[in-house]
Amino acid sequence: MKMPGRKSVEWFLKKAGTACWQGRWAWPFILALLVVLYFPSGRIFKDPASTVLLDRNSDLLGAKIASDQQWRFPERTTIPEKFREAIIHYEDHYFYWHPGFNPVALIRAAYQDIRAGKIVSGGSTISMQVIRLARKNKERTIPEKLVEILQAFRLELHYSKEKIVALYASHAPFGGNTVGLDAAAWRYFGVSPENLSWAEAATLAVLPNSPALIYPGKNQLKLLAKRNRLLEKLYRSGVIDKTTADLAKAEPLPQKPYPLPQRAPHLLERAVKDGCHGMRLRTTVDLRLQEKIREILSLHYPQLKANEIGNAAALVVEVSTGNVLAYEGNIPAADSTSSGGDVDIITSPRSTGSILKPFLYAAMLNDGLILPNSLVPDIPMQIGGFIPENYNLTYDGAVPAKRALARSLNIPAVKMLQTYGYDQFCTLLRKIGMTTLTKPADHYGLSLILGGAETDLWDLAGIYASMARTLNRYNQSGKYDKSDFHPPEYREREDQPDPELSLYPPVFDAASIWLTFEAMVEVARPDEEQQWQQFSSSSRIAWKTGTSFGNRDAWSVGVTPGYVVAVWVGNASGEGRPGLTGIGTAAPILFDIFKSLPSSGWFNAPYNEMVQVRVCRQSGFRASSICEEDDTMWVPKKGLRTIACPFHQVVHLDKTENWQVTSNCVSPSEMVHKSWFVLPPVQEWYFRSRNPFYKVLPPFRPGCAPAESRNMEMIYPRNDSRIYVPVDIDGKPGSTVFKVAHRNPRHLVYWHLDDRFIGTTTLTHQMPLSPELGFHRITLIDEYGETLTIRFEIMSKGKGR
Repeated sequence: MKMPGRKSVEWFLKKAGTACWQGRWAWPFILALLVVLYFPSGRIFKDPASTVLLDRNSDLLGAKIASDQQWRFPERTTIPEKFREAIIHYEDHYFYWHPGFNPVALIRAAYQDIRAGKIVSGGSTISMQVIRLARKNKERTIPEKLVEILQAFRLELHYSKEKIVALYASHAPFGGNTVGLDAAAWRYFGVSPENLSWAEAATLAVLPNSPALIYPGKNQLKLLAKRNRLLEKLYRSGVIDKTTADLAKAEPLPQKPYPLPQRAPHLLERAVKDGCHGMRLRTTVDLRLQEKIREILSLHYPQLKANEIGNAAALVVEVSTGNVLAYEGNIPAADSTSSGGDVDIITSPRSTGSILKPFLYAAMLNDGLILPNSLVPDIPMQIGGFIPENYNLTYDGAVPAKRALARSLNIPAVKMLQTYGYDQFCTLLRKIGMTTLTKPADHYGLSLILGGAETDLWDLAGIYASMARTLNRYNQSGKYDKSDFHPPEYREREDQPDPELSLYPPVFDAASIWLTFEAMVEVARPDEEQQWQQFSSSSRIAWKTGTSFGNRDAWSVGVTPGYVVAVWVGNASGEGRPGLTGIGTAAPILFDIFKSLPSSGWFNAPYNEMVQVRVCRQSGFRASSICEEDDTMWVPKKGLRTIACPFHQVVHLDKTENWQVTSNCVSPSEMVHKSWFVLPPVQEWYFRSRNPFYKVLPPFRPGCAPAESRNMEMIYPRNDSRIYVPVDIDGKPGSTVFKVAHRNPRHLVYWHLDDRFIGTTTLTHQMPLSPELGFHRITLIDEYGETLTIRFEIMSKGKGR
């Protein structure tokens, strides 16, 4: 059908002008009328709209009812062809030819009303019906009809025909609390307006004229007759062929209304909170992936529920853009009332567990404080009342930094944070996008690395995506983009910011990021080996798990060059459960999600940001001149700042090489000089039990030991410790086990408490003691006279330590 649009109005005005030329007295009136008609009128409809969430391809994710409890989508700008043809043929066949009102239709309606003695036809055009809807269906009177005619004419002057029919389709009533074509298509047929069949389009076209016909089980025959008459009219007009018309007539009518899709309910609520209320918001979410994530979480729910774990959430972010591809704020099967299923976990701060450890590792590589294999102490430690422990309650003595990260060891992480500084680390976390650190650094202290702070999936995924994006960009261009560190984005953006390229990294250099991801790829976890082995994968994924204190939060995050996946599992109420761990509950979901994503390969090594250095094979530090075994490895350029191996030292032995000697007792010419790998006593005590290659330093020959030699070190308690004595099962105060490490366990150690001899030990140097309340001093003397003294205080008895 030809669509003359605004030309019909111009033709009408030309005819009116010719008529007025014959009566010059009418010109002032006509001029005033034209001023009124052309004066902009602003928005016609001011009704509240539903908030509508679309995916990246404009498929419906969900909608929230308008504030007046009507399902009314925001106004459309265009109308699908099927509905446009149907509504025009049913309501206003001459829509594209009249200037807003149809005189012939008005005369015919007046004649019908006079004959019937009541109003049976209004003769309204679609333009007049738009005005009537905007004026809230005021009583049908002749003055009201004149107002509608005048304002419809004015409407035609300001809007195109396409816009006018779109206004009608957006605000027409379709029965009940369903208003507008979009809401009606989804409510009655479960599809978008663009996917309506001819039968469905015809059904909706006849409804605004009689919206009560839609109620299920009522007036079905009347509605069917109206629909089929319209389909026949479309056939007679040549819009559809006979086969299409016959097939359309055979389609059933809608019955019970469909609920609107709710495929991302938590994202919808977030959009409303972010100021998108009443908008049609196109997001970056991929509907297919979103539904897959919901399916994966639903499949895991029964097993979680069996352990009284009621909630889980997952977020998928595209690395290159930071766009959110899937946003599932809570497990779909979770009950919204009893299980906290309505809580958006993605934006809920939760205890981090050990999920922040990779950021500390990257920071120390970036600042030249460690190399990947630098040994980090893993021994019992106490700092005031803070006593960190490894998950498996064992110690390695010393462990390579990257291995400590891969195994998620707690004590090495605390030792590293001591070196880096928790205040500096807190500042770094805020800089890279962790928005939940709202307290001073001293509030968190060293516990910051073990769950003493909170984060959320949104920040966590954003940081990992920013790191991956930084590495990708450097590998592509040899430069950094200052804007690469930014939070995720769920709103579709028409324009992308121009890159701000620089030779300097915004936070971490590419080499530090790549080495961190390499460490995260290692999947061996001795703590829970049997569970870990099931996660073998053909594609490489850098990933990390975390479990908060009390088994309240289980985290898992993974990153590839293309995607970041972040998962949280737990109870929204904060209740902990046995077995609620990152590896046991969150990791299986993480890997199921990665299986549904396209493979994106692995990160290229940024060799331009790296140098090759000689590294001591035993200590992992830069090799010194006395390191006998070394390897060559790629490290960040700032790795050249790291200290040379501090553990190799030249020792002087007698000719038997069984004793250390000094120049006080042996001539230098009779000495054998050897390079020896020597750890501090406590580190050595734990290290040698796990590393058979470790050779204990020979003792000094009797009478030949220097005064400053040190073979003993206290394991527990440390000097100036405060001790709370626990209660035994019988209710009586228990004892405290004192432990000391000696380089030569076979040597005899004499124990003294407050200068009173209390016993000796050999091989295993530990002794249970029950000192009274107050300050004490324990003195240890080995058989060669080396002495070690520490002070401690017994604070109370009968309380848990």
